[in-house]
Amino acid sequence: MTEPPTLPPEPPKDSTLVSQFDQIQPLVSAEFDVEEALIEHGVPTFYVRLKLESKQAFTRLVRSLANIGFTPVLREKNGRNVLKVAPKPKTKPSRPIINVMLLLLTIVTVFITGYVLSLDLGNPWIGAASFTLALLGILGVHEMGHKFAANHHKMEATMPYFIPGPPPLPGFLLGIGTFGAVIVQKETAPNRDALFDVGASGPIAGFIVTVLVSAIGLAMSRVEPMTEPLSGGLPISPLFMLLMNIIVKTPGPGSYVVYLHPVAFAGWIGMFITLLNLLPTGMLDGGHTLRSILSNDSVRTVFTLISILILLFTGQLLMLAFVLFLSMYRHPGPLDDVSKLSLSRKLIAASLVVIFALCLFIF
Repeated sequence: MTEPPTLPPEPPKDSTLVSQFDQIQPLVSAEFDVEEALIEHGVPTFYVRLKLESKQAFTRLVRSLANIGFTPVLREKNGRNVLKVAPKPKTKPSRPIINVMLLLLTIVTVFITGYVLSLDLGNPWIGAASFTLALLGILGVHEMGHKFAANHHKMEATMPYFIPGPPPLPGFLLGIGTFGAVIVQKETAPNRDALFDVGASGPIAGFIVTVLVSAIGLAMSRVEPMTEPLSGGLPISPLFMLLMNIIVKTPGPGSYVVYLHPVAFAGWIGMFITLLNLLPTGMLDGGHTLRSILSNDSVRTVFTLISILILLFTGQLLMLAFVLFLSMYRHPGPLDDVSKLSLSRKLIAASLVVIFALCLFIF
């Protein structure tokens, strides 16, 4: 007769982790039907069944777990819904003084750009001020669209950071005084709806202002008869061409040249910014909205290739390098990647495609 082998003693569980698990489990059970609960590789893990209002339930869970310093992540794995809970990442407090300093510096560089563009006008100071107000208005409304959407979904985000750039001085002939503006999201979107709203709100808000600015600027633009063939000129989008045909009046038959007022040029820039932001790739606004609709990496890679071709077609090599850099990183997606995007947002996504086409520089 032999005795069974002695099993090694079970290692003691981390009392802190067990205590945390005991805090987390009731909160999860209050929102979902829990099939299985365990600590997997040191992470509280729950296999759950979704309810009809699972999207709202998960949002409530995000807020309740945030109160004790944790964040949930919901994914589908092998046909089951897996909810893991991790410590909430710590974020550095914002320093508004940086936002203010960058804004002031951007105002200076954009104003210089407007002054250079307005030298052939009656008063270049007025032209510079109107260009600055128009361009920074487009950028500011775009970024505040993101900010308001983030606030609506209770996601912490910074105020806009305006990025100064070179004006059109010798050596920087293509400078416009700014490289745009950004906000920094300090929290991951709770679900696909929130991810879509944050991504789409900026381009839509900025596009509305861009159309208004373009219309006002074209009404102030100068029209002169064409005395000799022109070389070069700005490429324009279908929408800019349409506005030009409606607003700009020629005094009679023949060929004419439209000399854009600085405000009209700001509208032109706004359309170009809208186009670039809506490229369906990476962490751009278009990439966020696409990720809220599609989670398949292979399909989204195809859209990245399309974006690269568009940038090659428009000659935006700097932006192309930026997109290639972004494509190296996988989009994290929302915390709840199981719930689907709402139908109303899918319809809005179709309107974003229309906006993209209207802003595509093909003329």
